[in-house]
Formats: sequence, structure tokens, C-alpha cells
Amino acid sequence: MKRIICLISVAVSLGAAAQTYTHYTTTEGKEWQQSKASLSGRAATEPVLTITGQEQGHEFKAWGTCFNELDLDVLELLMPEEQEEVMRRLFDPEGDLKFTRGRLTMNANDYSRAWYSCDTVAGDFQLKYFNIEHDKQNVIRLIKKAQKYQPQMTFWVSPWSPPAWMKINNEYCVASSQWNTQAQEKDYLLFDDGGVPDPNEMQFVEGQRGRLFPRKLASQTYFIQDQRYLQSYANMFCKFIDLYREENIPIDMVMYQNEAYSYTPYPGCAWTAEGTLRFNRDYLIPTIRKNHPSVEVNIGTLNTNRLDYVSQFIDGLKDEVKAIGLQWEGRYIIDSLRQRYPDLRFISTESECGNGQMNWRAGEHTFYLLSDYIGRGCDEYYIWNFILCDQGRSPWGWKQNALIQVKSSNLTHRYTPEFYAVKHFSNLVTPGSRMQGYVPREQTQGLPIIVFQRPDSKYVVIVGNQTDEQRKATVKIGKKYLNMTLPAHSMHTFISK
Repeated sequence: MKRIICLISVAVSLGAAAQTYTHYTTTEGKEWQQSKASLSGRAATEPVLTITGQEQGHEFKAWGTCFNELDLDVLELLMPEEQEEVMRRLFDPEGDLKFTRGRLTMNANDYSRAWYSCDTVAGDFQLKYFNIEHDKQNVIRLIKKAQKYQPQMTFWVSPWSPPAWMKINNEYCVASSQWNTQAQEKDYLLFDDGGVPDPNEMQFVEGQRGRLFPRKLASQTYFIQDQRYLQSYANMFCKFIDLYREENIPIDMVMYQNEAYSYTPYPGCAWTAEGTLRFNRDYLIPTIRKNHPSVEVNIGTLNTNRLDYVSQFIDGLKDEVKAIGLQWEGRYIIDSLRQRYPDLRFISTESECGNGQMNWRAGEHTFYLLSDYIGRGCDEYYIWNFILCDQGRSPWGWKQNALIQVKSSNLTHRYTPEFYAVKHFSNLVTPGSRMQGYVPREQTQGLPIIVFQRPDSKYVVIVGNQTDEQRKATVKIGKKYLNMTLPAHSMHTFISK
């Protein structure tokens, strides 16, 4: 068998290069093992990439996670001291993952217990009955548990679905299924050719769905395109921000919709390019700007690789927003979006959910997503569910992964490989670090490698070996070399002393 050797060369100023590094390694069943590494005067192999040291790179801003009802339910299955351990490891500045940002939903999402809305009164355009009483009893309690360990945490919000009475199908979902009560007759509303959604289109297959997504775009926006509805919905965002601030939960960013291109049996809302542009440009942005000038309105979350389509509304909003939020198929157009919109930031708004196996393969996939989103320019990264039970089944039938898995049979918990994939990044790459170089695994035959420089000038080198063989790689630092031997299927973080 031909031996494949890869090397990354990062040239930095000689004075900045520490001679010793602390090395953390994770393999399956043997996590976060600490050792020492030293720079060498000779490289083990020839460089395949050189960074001159003149590159500024982009600044990484925040690690975060989402707050969902099912996470609260599972957390509270544990003993009180175990709950504290979990939240400390996730949120404490001295903990493992050190999350400082949270993503919220307005109204229910697919990891709520069931559908609910902040305003169930049809025609309540004045929002007299809008409230967050449901949230106070549920997800806000989860947020408070996180704030105990990270009191400076900040938040952003996007809805999965508007109140059902604001939608043309008068339902919280988009597509009918065995998991909801929408009549099949309403499915024809989605496409003008009379077709119906493919119930299997959104299923997880090895990290990608493997084709243009969605194959067919919605022909009409499911949100009612009437001025009263559009303005009232924009006002809802403002009222949500106000009521959450009364609970000492600061929201500093909103996005209009989660995954406008997922035609879901759970809470969702299909939007066309025209509807997206109209609502954001004419209603949401000016309303937020008037009532909450410190809150950013950004465009997302985009889960499609149809660049020509999303450009129709981004072109109309690029001077009004500061960032684009991307997840799922949105990752495949990051490079094109960055080229087209160089003045905008990019945010990875949600990690991929997996299929409930919570195994090593899922951890490796998340490790690669972390590398690829950040390496391609994203400056915030958000995990989806952080704790789920068994195979993470939602009320709408989808099994998904989490950082922590609880067994319902005996109420024990384990930190999954995905937890350690995140730890290899968030534990040592502090906000304000600059991404200095990245090589995707496609160019290294299975070794994603990314390099950061922290605000304290320390360098962090993160490498994964996602192949079945032991591999070697070298990072050049100044005039010396960090020569690495990487076991098969392993994760590594090196930090200079």
C-alpha cells in the first residue's frame, strides 16, 4: 500500500514561536489525553502548504449552543449534582466547552415537546395576547441554569414557525405526515405544479443529502403576504426581545427564519426569495432598527446550496445586514458567498443533527464541520442539542445526536465523541483568536488541519486523522517544525506554551 504523507507549513515570526507545546489527543474510548510536544529543527516531510505569516486571517468570535425544551427534560432526569456537572462543563469559563452564546427560538421548534406559540389568538395584530409564559416555565429555566456558570452569556433568536394563524395553511408545519394533523390536501400549496414534498428529502445521509437542496423550491411564501401580518410579525420580534430582557436574557441578533428551505412535518415556514426580501427589507429591519437599534438583523438561516436563488434577496439586503447565517447545504456555497459579499460576516448557525447513533463516526463528522465552517470563514459556531436521551428522538420522529447522552433505562449519562470534537476547538480557541490557516481533508487525504493564533499570541494547531491508518504531518512554526504522528481515527489539539 502506498504511504501517504501530508504536511502543513505555517511560517510565523521567529520570536513568536514557543519551543514546547501541550498536546491533547482523543481516540475512541480514550479522550483528552495530555502529553508534551517539542519543535524540531528538521521537518519530517516536505511542506505542501506555506503561510507566510503576513496573513491576518479572520477573527473568531464565539462558541455557542441552542436551548431547547427536550434538553431541559433530559437534563432534569439526572441527579442535581450531575446536572451541575453537565452545565459547568458546558458553560463555565474554566469548564470544557466554554460556551458564551445561545441560540433561541420564538415559538416552538422541532425539539420542543409539542407545538406552542407566543400568540394563539388569530387576528391579534396588536399583540395584546403575546406572551412568553410557556418559555418561563420551560426553556428559560434551562437558560438560567447556563447563566449560573456564564452570567455574561448573550443570545440571538430565530423562529421555526410563525403562529399558525399567520400562515396560508393555518398550520405550524409545512408538510403533512403521520407526526402532525395537517390534511394532505394542503400539501399542494407548496409547489405550483401540483407536486408534494418528498418525506425522505431531509433525511440525514453521511453528513450530506448528496444533491441540490431542495430539489424543488417553494412557489409561494407560507407566511401571509398582507401588510397587517407582516408588520405584526416584525413587532413580535421586538416584543420577544423586550420580554426576554425582563428575564435578564439579552438578545443582540435576530434572523427571520430557521431553514426556509426545509419543507417540514415539524414547525417550519417556506419562504420565496421575494417574500424573504420583502419581509426583511420593508418590515423586520426597519422595525428592529427603530425599537432596538443595538440589535442586529442578519440574514439566515440558509440551508440551501442554490447560490443563484439566495443571491436574489442577499443582493437586496447586503447593505442592511452584517452577517449571513448558514447550516447544512449552506456550507457548500460559503466560498462563493464570501467572494460575492466580501464585506459580510459568516456564521455557522447550527451543527448537523446526525441520526441518533452518537458514535465515533458522528464525532468525526462534527470535528470536520468545525474545521470546514471556521476554516472557510465563519466566525461563530453553534451546536444544536447538547443533551438528549437514548437515540434523541423528537416528537416528530427524527432521531438526532447530542453532546451528552442519557440512558433512560438507568439514568446514567456519557459525554459523546461529539462533545470531545467540540472540546478540541472551544476549550483552547478563545474568542478573539484569528484563524491563520486551513487545509480541508479533501486536500490532505483525510487530515483536516486548522491553525489559530490567540489574543495572548499562543498558537493552536488542530488536526484530525479521519483515516484507517496512522499518519504523519508537520506544521512549520517560525524556522522550526512540529512533527506529528497521528493514530488512525484521532483528534488532536496542540497549544504553544
